[in-house]
Amino acid sequence: MCLEILPMPTRQTYTVLIPFPTGAGHWSTVGQELELLDVEASALRTAGRLELTSVLNATPAKKATTKKVD
Repeated sequence: MCLEILPMPTRQTYTVLIPFPTGAGHWSTVGQELELLDVEASALRTAGRLELTSVLNATPAKKATTKKVD
C-alpha cells in the first residue's frame, strides 16, 4: 500500500473589515490581521467581513469626499 503525501495547505493573512465572532464569546476587531486557510476565509470574504491583506495594501485607499448642502 502506497500513501501519497499531500502538501500542507498554506495560510494567508487577512485583514478584518467588519467584526465577526471568532468563538467562545470573542469577536475580531477592525484592522486585525488573521492567518486563515482559504476555506476558512471564503464565506467571510463573500460577506465583506475580511479581505486579503495583500489586496488591501495593493489597492489605494479611496479619499473621503463631502458635499456641501445648499
